Amino acid sequence: MNATHTIGEILNHKGSQVYTVSPDEMVFDAIEMMAEKNIGALLVTEHGQLIGIMSERDYTRKVALKGKSSKQTPVREILSGEIISATPDHTVEDCMRLMTEHRVRHLPVLDDGKIVGVVSIGDLVNSIISSQTTTIEQLQTYIAGYPG
Repeated sequence: MNATHTIGEILNHKGSQVYTVSPDEMVFDAIEMMAEKNIGALLVTEHGQLIGIMSERDYTRKVALKGKSSKQTPVREILSGEIISATPDHTVEDCMRLMTEHRVRHLPVLDDGKIVGVVSIGDLVNSIISSQTTTIEQLQTYIAGYPG
């Protein structure tokens, strides 16, 4: 893949598993789920609608550093409510730009308002590395086969 490949292609490769949490759940339970699933963020949904994202960064800055109790703080108090999202048609480059401009590490992927996946900065970097590796291998094959 390269920077012009789409987010839909990344989701086809990695899968579209999405983990969500209710805004009324306690932060402790959300953090526990993130640890269990080895993920850095959860989509926060209410009545089937995306209302925000809760990340490890939100926990660190809004609970741990403020001396709050994760077992007594609901997710709704710390979620990032500004939703920066992508569609399956966005390119890797589009999403890298969005993430950089908005300083986020996870993008929900929405198709007609419906959640169809999540991509992280790691997914995008892996896509670019894979693309570059393929390009290097193709160039090496081309050079090695070139009559000289």
